[in-house]
Amino acid sequence: MKKIAIITITVLLSISLYAQSDVNTDSVKIREIYTEALKNGRSYNWLNQLTKKVGHRLAGSEGDKNAVAWAKAELEKLGLTKVWLQPVTVPHWIRGDKEEAYIKTKYGKFNVNIRALGGSIATPKKGLLADVIEVKSLEEVEKLGDKVKGKIVFYNRAMPAERIETMSAYGATVDQRVYGAAVAGKYGAVGAIVRSMSTKIDNVPHTGTMRYGDIDENQKIPTAAISTNGAEMLSNLLKQKGEMELQFYFKQNCENLPDTQSFNVIGELKGLHFPDEIILVGGHLDSWDLGEGAHDDGAGVVQSMEVLRLFKDLKIKPKRTIRVVLFANEEFGLSGGTTYAAEAKKNKEKHIVALESDAGGFTPRGFGITSNDNNYNQILEWKSLFEPYNIHIFARGGGGADIGPLKNQDNVLLGLKPDSQRYFDYHHTEVDVFEAVNKRELELGAASMASIIYLFDQYGIK
Repeated sequence: MKKIAIITITVLLSISLYAQSDVNTDSVKIREIYTEALKNGRSYNWLNQLTKKVGHRLAGSEGDKNAVAWAKAELEKLGLTKVWLQPVTVPHWIRGDKEEAYIKTKYGKFNVNIRALGGSIATPKKGLLADVIEVKSLEEVEKLGDKVKGKIVFYNRAMPAERIETMSAYGATVDQRVYGAAVAGKYGAVGAIVRSMSTKIDNVPHTGTMRYGDIDENQKIPTAAISTNGAEMLSNLLKQKGEMELQFYFKQNCENLPDTQSFNVIGELKGLHFPDEIILVGGHLDSWDLGEGAHDDGAGVVQSMEVLRLFKDLKIKPKRTIRVVLFANEEFGLSGGTTYAAEAKKNKEKHIVALESDAGGFTPRGFGITSNDNNYNQILEWKSLFEPYNIHIFARGGGGADIGPLKNQDNVLLGLKPDSQRYFDYHHTEVDVFEAVNKRELELGAASMASIIYLFDQYGIK
């Protein structure tokens, strides 16, 4: 009995020592990753190339084609096991000449800044002038019904300032941008103007996708986002409407062209021991046609590329296959993500983990996690390894739009969670440029991504 007890204690001691050794080894390796990213990181230089040499990258545009060529060439320079392009059918919408808008009153005209929403039709060539009705929700339009006929519907529900997570505030308001025109058009409105999705009061309008759904062609109406300053002005003037006449004018020249082809850009390091287990890291290569798409999602693209660069330059030979995917057309319908998932299913590929960065290049705070309980608890066991780097959020729920179609009951989806407070100052605007991204913050995000990918590569999932 005494002998059995000694053996048991010895085994437990060896297990404890082995576990401690793993923690120490992992801690040292993660420190190496952060050091390399901060001292020799490539992500900021890559972002400079993508934003300044390629520029904006709307699906179907020349910029989109140039971005695909650039990304493929840069991945090939890393000496990966394989780099390839995956064809994706994408929409092709063009903005045309810059939009014009003003509020007309008996005291004169007040110019305001607007931007057409992606997918919208154009106004008549001479523009559109009509009375305005302000609403706070899609449901309010439904209740008004035919009362909106012949009018421009003005959706003015602000992102709720009291929400700490600005992504949550965005989710609480974005329905009016996506579906506002379809609902208003169904009841005979002639146009829709939507308050920009931003927490900041300024003169910068925020574009974004909209959908007409299955409404009739004659119910499709032009729609645009108005800056938050413009929205405040219009709302205040409407409160005085009883004292004066007020109409809204806007002109936009956008056009929907036939679908065309783009590509997911893919590269991988083949795993030495479990090559059939795939760990994906990615962001979306496309951007809106305003600004340079630096935070959305140039940052995620270059951070994902940097993960593989770190593995290569630190001579980390992965046990599992590490794959970077730079997705096409996230902004205009997720066809890059859905195409990738369909091909993965067709090829019977096993994705055990997918991590996406698509929330800007700000200081990383942690990860949003979608997984079963066992895998979530496994990730929590690694939390102490990230504490020296101020990574403290390991929250349930998260991932990314592009990797969402890969979800199953066994795998893990993660989204990098940067500090979100400034993201909607730039999101979908002309000020989302390279200069808005901080080099060190960007590199810290890439190192955080590489570190958690390293842990999943070492230990797999439960």
